[in-house]
Amino acid sequence: MTRLFAPLLGLLLLLATPSRAEIEITPVTSDGGLQAWLVEERSIPIVALELIFAGGSTLDADDKAGATGLMAALLSEGAGDLDAQGFAIRTEELAARISFDAGRDTVSVSARFLSEDADAVIDHLRMALTQPRFDDDAIARLRGQLLAKLRRDALNPNNIASVAFNRAAFGDHPYGRESDGTPETVAALGRDDLIAAHRNAIARDRVHIGAAGDISADELGALLDRLFDGVPDTATPLPERAVFQAGGGLEIIPFDGPQSVIAFGHDGIARDDPDFLTAFVLNEVFGGGRFGTRLMESLRVQRGLTYGVGSFLAAGLLGESYQGRMSTDNANAGAAIELLREEWAAIARDGITEEELSRIQTYLTGAYPLRFDGNASIASIMASMQYQGFDIDYVNIRNDLIDALTLEQVTDMAARLFDADALYFVVVGRPEGLN
Repeated sequence: MTRLFAPLLGLLLLLATPSRAEIEITPVTSDGGLQAWLVEERSIPIVALELIFAGGSTLDADDKAGATGLMAALLSEGAGDLDAQGFAIRTEELAARISFDAGRDTVSVSARFLSEDADAVIDHLRMALTQPRFDDDAIARLRGQLLAKLRRDALNPNNIASVAFNRAAFGDHPYGRESDGTPETVAALGRDDLIAAHRNAIARDRVHIGAAGDISADELGALLDRLFDGVPDTATPLPERAVFQAGGGLEIIPFDGPQSVIAFGHDGIARDDPDFLTAFVLNEVFGGGRFGTRLMESLRVQRGLTYGVGSFLAAGLLGESYQGRMSTDNANAGAAIELLREEWAAIARDGITEEELSRIQTYLTGAYPLRFDGNASIASIMASMQYQGFDIDYVNIRNDLIDALTLEQVTDMAARLFDADALYFVVVGRPEGLN
C-alpha cells in the first residue's frame, strides 16, 4: 500500500460534532492484563495510540531534578541496535509519528501509524520503551539544549513568577521546584541517572492507554501485550501529596523592564472532588482567559490595565491550587492587585448571574465536540480521561452535567472556592504602589 500517512492527516475527522453526538468507547483488557479505552473507526487506515505514565518529574530526587524530562527526550534518540539517526530513519521508513514528553506529573508517549504497519511500529516503539541507548553524544546534545532553555527561562519574567509562586505554595515538595531542573542539577546528570529515571517512570502499573482508529479490541489487546513485553510491572512509589502552604501575602522580585508580571492564587480544589466540574464552570465565567470573563472585562476592557488576564484550576496528581497570571505597566501594579482582590471578594460574596451561567453553558457545551477532531485527539482524550479518573461514559454525559448545573450550586461553589484574604501574589518587575 502506498504511504499515505501525511496526506491523510487532514482527513481524520471521525465523529459527528453536534453537542450530543454519541461516542462509542470500548474498554479493552489484554490477555496480559493491560487496560485501554478504544474508539474504533475503520474508514481511514490509521491508528493513534496514547500512553500516559503517572509520575513525571515528581519522581526526581532534588539533586537529580530534570532527569525524567531529559530521559523522555532521549527515548527517540536511539534504542536497541539503532543510534539516534538510525532510529529516526526507521521511524520515517514506517511512515510513523512517535513522540515522547514529560511534565510535572506524567511521561507521555504518542504514536500514529498506518494500520497495515502496526506490528512493525509497535516493535520499533517497544525498543524505545525497553532498550533506550542513552548514548553519550545524544545525552550531551540534549542536555546542552535543556541548559540553554533553562538559561532563557531564568531571564523570562513569566517563568520567574511561576517558579517563585510554586516555591511559596509547595515548599520542599517536588511541586515547589522546577520540573526541568536547574542548571546545576541538569549539568550533573549522567547516563546512570537517566537509566534510573527510566526505571522509575516506565512501568505497567502506572500507565493509562487510549487508542483510536483502524483497529479492533482484540487487535489492540494483542498489540499492547506485544508493546509492553519487557516493561517492568511496577514503578517507583509516588511522593506524598502536596499541601498548599502560602497564606495571603506579597513577594516582589526586582526585574528591569516596563511591565510587572503578576502571579497570584491560593489553595484549589482536587480533581476527584465531586464538585470539581462546578468549579471549572465557575472559573470559565470568572477568569477563563478570553474576552467576556469577569477579569478581562474589569481589568482590560473597562480600565485598560492589561492586555490579558486569566485564572485556572491547577489540579495536579498530588496537589491542587487556584492560580492566575497577568502583566501590567509598573505604574499600574498596585491598582491591578487591588482590583484583583476586589473581584475575588465580589464573586465570593455574590456569585455569578443567571445570564453568565447560561452563556458559559452554551459556550462550553458547543465547544466540547470540537476537541474530538481526529484519531490523535481522541486517543489522547481517552488516555487523559483514565488518568484523571473519569468514568468511561463521561464524554457522552459531560455536556448534560454542565447544563444541569444550577445558579445555586455555582454560587455555593464561589463562596467555597474564592478567598480574597488568602491570595498570594508574586510580582516580577519594578512595581509601583505596593508595600
